[in-house]
Amino acid sequence: MGIFVFLPLVLPLTAWPVARLAAHRLHPRTATRLLTCVAAVMAVCSTVCLALLMVVGTAQLPGNPLPDGWSDPEVRAAVPQDEIAGKAAIPALLAVVGACARTLWRHFTLRRRAHAALAGLPATQVAVLPDPQAYAYALPGRGHGGRGGRGRIVVSTALLDRLAPAERRALFAHERAHLTARHHRQLLTVRLAARANPFLRPLSSAVAYTAERWADEEAAALVGDRKVVARAIGKAALSAGGPREPLFAAFAAPGPLPRRVAALLAPPPTAQGRATAFTSVGLATWTAGFGAAASAMSSANSALTLAATLHAATPL
Repeated sequence: MGIFVFLPLVLPLTAWPVARLAAHRLHPRTATRLLTCVAAVMAVCSTVCLALLMVVGTAQLPGNPLPDGWSDPEVRAAVPQDEIAGKAAIPALLAVVGACARTLWRHFTLRRRAHAALAGLPATQVAVLPDPQAYAYALPGRGHGGRGGRGRIVVSTALLDRLAPAERRALFAHERAHLTARHHRQLLTVRLAARANPFLRPLSSAVAYTAERWADEEAAALVGDRKVVARAIGKAALSAGGPREPLFAAFAAPGPLPRRVAALLAPPPTAQGRATAFTSVGLATWTAGFGAAASAMSSANSALTLAATLHAATPL
């Protein structure tokens, strides 16, 4: 495996430039999909390499259940500094698994609680809750069919009372865009990726912002007035009070609100074709793509090499 087994752990650094530039230079839809794919590939590759290192480290421990041949010098020689790297990978991988499991448990627990809270309301796509706190969010559905299968829009009476009729239409169009594009899947993917590799946190933050910008643009196109959407976002932010960690795609969170409002007051973004390497965002995109491809090749090479080495070291 050599040095290739360590590359996927640090190659996410190559995606930092595109995480910063995509939110400004690419259409929000393109940026969201691009960053989500890059984050998912890099997270899987880095986790695979951690698992490979853990196999080498676990084989060195006394009383391990692995075949004795897996601790042979030939196997350990496949990893530089095998004793340190192998043993360090054990708690690192356990931490990754624990963090991802906690994120999944929290996500689906909150979904179940949110659906349970709406159990007594009419089975409409918009659920209005009598609540003095101002909020609105897109609640993913439970499945492909049945009640709530396509998701629901949850909004409080406090927020609706603060919005004009046109601004309410912008609110509903924004949340409906989240449900249609299934942004909850992309947000969950990048959150898991950030748990798997801390170097991917900038991509997670960027996708949280671009997903909101995507929904902003869909709402502006439907309402036909970008200023109305900007006013609705501003009112929702002022009414919501202090910032909270977003659990689902929300109307006034996440992302720097002044940037979202400023983008809505500017002309709408245009869908761009292939990014060329002669622009800053094009260079960043190709760099991130190279990093993702290198991560995939490095993890595949390491897995095949270790599998062949372990097979040769295992007595028949």
